[in-house]
Amino acid sequence: MAEMEDCEGVIATERYGSQESWKYLLKDRRMKRQKDAVDGSLAGNSISGVFKSVFLPQGYPESVSEDYLQYQLWDTVQAFSSSLSGTLATQASLRGVGVGNQEATVAAATITWLLRDGTGMLGRILFAWLKGNKLDSEAKKWRLFADILNDVAMFMEIAAPHFPPFFILIVCIAGIFKSIVGVAGGATRAALTVHQARRNNMADISAKDGSQETLVNLAGLLVSLALIPLVTDNPLLTFILFFLFTLLHLFANYKAVRSVVMETLNEARLSIVLHRYLLTGQLLSPLEANQKEPVFLSLGRTVPIKLGVRLGDIVQEPGELQLALKNNSKPYLIGIKNGTVFVCLGSDVSVHDEIMAACQALCLRNVLLSDSSLGGALKQLSNTKDPWELVSQSHKMIDQIFQTFLKELDQAKWQTDRTLLDWNEWRVEWRKKRS
Repeated sequence: MAEMEDCEGVIATERYGSQESWKYLLKDRRMKRQKDAVDGSLAGNSISGVFKSVFLPQGYPESVSEDYLQYQLWDTVQAFSSSLSGTLATQASLRGVGVGNQEATVAAATITWLLRDGTGMLGRILFAWLKGNKLDSEAKKWRLFADILNDVAMFMEIAAPHFPPFFILIVCIAGIFKSIVGVAGGATRAALTVHQARRNNMADISAKDGSQETLVNLAGLLVSLALIPLVTDNPLLTFILFFLFTLLHLFANYKAVRSVVMETLNEARLSIVLHRYLLTGQLLSPLEANQKEPVFLSLGRTVPIKLGVRLGDIVQEPGELQLALKNNSKPYLIGIKNGTVFVCLGSDVSVHDEIMAACQALCLRNVLLSDSSLGGALKQLSNTKDPWELVSQSHKMIDQIFQTFLKELDQAKWQTDRTLLDWNEWRVEWRKKRS
């Protein structure tokens, strides 16, 4: 203690994340706390510090993913433009139910509103039932789909007052669309929050995202107050402004989902990485694969892959089970039926086994599509015409390449301890092939 009192200067330092750094000085036997200088100036200032603490997660930027800031900036732009479009749609809906019309009745307006909300509730339940399990594995696609559908719904609400005989029908359909938007948008936002959270701080990120959205909506409210007098009784200007806001909204949403770099493998990202690996031997990084990942829901021709199916989807007779087990000592079965690749999982399957099964299924799909860019091992598989023989040869191929492929996935910083592959819940135990 006496030695410390005799020496002067810095005796300790501390920092708050990467934002602030402080040092403790000993001078004249008194301890003084002083903020460190960064590049000749004091680190941070009170205004920016308060802004960060209010609107950014604690520990930013270390506590979030590297793509957090870029995504949130574009998300802010889309939320602002959506807020303005929503104002135009709300004004049109109110005019359609009779606000400002002396002949309209409160009962008629109430019935219209209840019908719109009721159909929306049914739509929400049906969509969550039919597509809820897809929202994790294809979060980017459904996020963008939700915002496009939201713009369609708002356009219908703006157009509805111009078609009085069909007003109720149009607003009910718009209500269904908006309910789908609510489910898809909320669920995919939760999936993206899981990706952004690097310290198990999903609640903090979600809360700060709510604060950011509230601030944007307040700004949109102020602009809307100036906008409403201009568009009242001016349908042409309403449609022009809505068109401009919609363009900005869609562009910002596209840039937002494009900025997301997810390190977990879903079917699209795994397909991109595996295809490049088999073609050139190069393994794409998460950034490179995410840039190539499609963000629009596909309607083109493809070979479906169904993961985690019942045994009966692959095998209809005992002989087919023996064919499925040929060259196969893995805890899963693969079969090709009616142009679809089916994967049946055993009860003791691991995450690495799931990745291997998905890789093998993707290889089979490329062969069935007769892809002109097939290379190496897949080129040899394409010469096999019998479906069961094709599956058997694919087992040999995947045994040769998978361990090296998996090792390179780890080295490229892909997550291999969990996936976002769309597995169903069926798990099967089968009798091994008789020797």
